[in-house]
Amino acid sequence: MKLSPSIQTLVDALRQLPGIGPKSAQRMTLHLLERDRETASSLASALSVALEKVQRCNRCRNFTELRICEVCGDPKRDESLLCVVEAPADVLAIEQTASYRGLYYVLMGHLSPLDGVGPEQLGLDRLSTLLSEEPIEEVILATNPTMEGEATGHYIAQLARREGIKVSRIAHGVPLGGELEYIDTSTLAHALGGRRTLSD
Repeated sequence: MKLSPSIQTLVDALRQLPGIGPKSAQRMTLHLLERDRETASSLASALSVALEKVQRCNRCRNFTELRICEVCGDPKRDESLLCVVEAPADVLAIEQTASYRGLYYVLMGHLSPLDGVGPEQLGLDRLSTLLSEEPIEEVILATNPTMEGEATGHYIAQLARREGIKVSRIAHGVPLGGELEYIDTSTLAHALGGRRTLSD
């Protein structure tokens, strides 16, 4: 059976979301239209409002409804620490640990020349300006442990070192509670390479 054009358009739109395949998109569409039109209307309204109001922070590029986001505007944050992440979700993940009190810079992606993503698209010119103008003493690289993430981290490390700023990288390796026999070889290699000396 062929779906009507409007239904198929909605299915196709939902398929663009991460982790949503064709069957899931079709199920969601039919559920919203058949049983939950009120939720569908609320969802459409919330999406419209978010698209209209949410923008990027002028300093860190994270999502906000303000000119400067709440983290950047918080005088209690440590201005000497700058954690560079790939996405807003990474900021949320780090904030949930309640163990970091510095500032952030959100790239909104990683270097990927084949996809047309270069330094300009990631706002690395703005980052370079921050590194030279703000009292940053350490840049913490929290890009993903992928080839692109590592290349992006290397590029940023060069920018920071040019300004005489210390560069560190978040640890990658064995998760807390993990068992070595179940860890993939790449993760284990990272863990061995990032080992540290134990103090007494």
